[in-house]
Amino acid sequence: MTDPRAPRVCVVTGSRAEYGLLCWLMEAIAAHPRLELQVAVTGTHLAPAFGRTISTILADGFKVAAEVECLVSSDTGVGMAKSTGLGVIGFADAFAALRPDLVVVLGDRFEILAAALAAYLARIPIAHIAGGDVTEGALDDAMRHMITKMATLHFTTHAEAARRVRQLGEEPSRVFDVGHLGLDGIRRVTPLTRAQLAVSLGYEFRARNLLVTFHPATLEDVPPVEQFEELAAALGELGPDVGIVFTQPNADPGGQSLDEAIRRFVAGTGGRAILVETLGQQRYLSLVREVDAVVGNSSSGVLEAPFLRVPTVDIGDRQTGRPRAASVINCPPRRTEIAAAIRRAVTLDCSQVANPFGDGHSAERIVDVLVEVLPSLTTTRKRFVDLEFTA
Repeated sequence: MTDPRAPRVCVVTGSRAEYGLLCWLMEAIAAHPRLELQVAVTGTHLAPAFGRTISTILADGFKVAAEVECLVSSDTGVGMAKSTGLGVIGFADAFAALRPDLVVVLGDRFEILAAALAAYLARIPIAHIAGGDVTEGALDDAMRHMITKMATLHFTTHAEAARRVRQLGEEPSRVFDVGHLGLDGIRRVTPLTRAQLAVSLGYEFRARNLLVTFHPATLEDVPPVEQFEELAAALGELGPDVGIVFTQPNADPGGQSLDEAIRRFVAGTGGRAILVETLGQQRYLSLVREVDAVVGNSSSGVLEAPFLRVPTVDIGDRQTGRPRAASVINCPPRRTEIAAAIRRAVTLDCSQVANPFGDGHSAERIVDVLVEVLPSLTTTRKRFVDLEFTA
């Protein structure tokens, strides 16, 4: 039973991919008698066009304490700015009602920035997960650093990220290198068999199979659809013995047009490709185990796939700056280079690949810190810690 005086920890989740990481931490917080879990849901979780994945959160047994609608029907920069503003307004009301002692956010998306800004202005301490990463090809990079500067506690996914957070002036005693939460899922999820996946997805596995996730690269000059046309041309050259499973792109500028382009490509493949709007954690990780390569520009190809010893073709600059295992092949968004990278990837031996993102015990490390620190965390006031360096 939870101690009635236990600190209230509000975990904010805005997308299916991020929830797939946070669910393990949410489970650990809910199970701890000295912490009280609150869940605030926003972003694509509440959007029918993205599968309204709040249903997954509820099916997993979590009680949702707040729903914050923020998405406007636009995939432009103006739409993103308006959605962020709506998110700040919504979270201001939600936090006023919930009165959390700590708000936990992960990553770098605009709806997470909105939640962090609302908490910061309300003087609620923030714990930020995955700060200090670098992804040079996306707007997320700057938003991630903004959240870091508003946060009081920092849980990074690798040692270099922890160093960058300290470089941003954060107090070293508040920075904890805990590893990547996605590896907790790999360690704990019971995978489906290939036969079970085939039935669940309505997909016929071929001699070779690819899992493709391609999001808008929001800082690149070439529009997402034009980049996808290069990827589609490369995939089209692979022949009928290569099956392809697409996941849906993010709700970022250019995302709607990209989603339409993916659907057109899938419709013209004669059944060898499918698009799955929502895989969920178990099906996604099970599918990664079964494919010959992960292709696209999602962080999961850099973070989770190497832990499963599966090669990745990482296209463009969206993930530039992250540490990379030897199983990750980067290539520019041009059809010849993409096709060559895929051909190389499916021949790689990844059995001895080392992953730089931890060991799959991140959630318990975070909870241990929260239990120790929260009773004395009574202010959001911070000091800037200067580092000694020479030009």
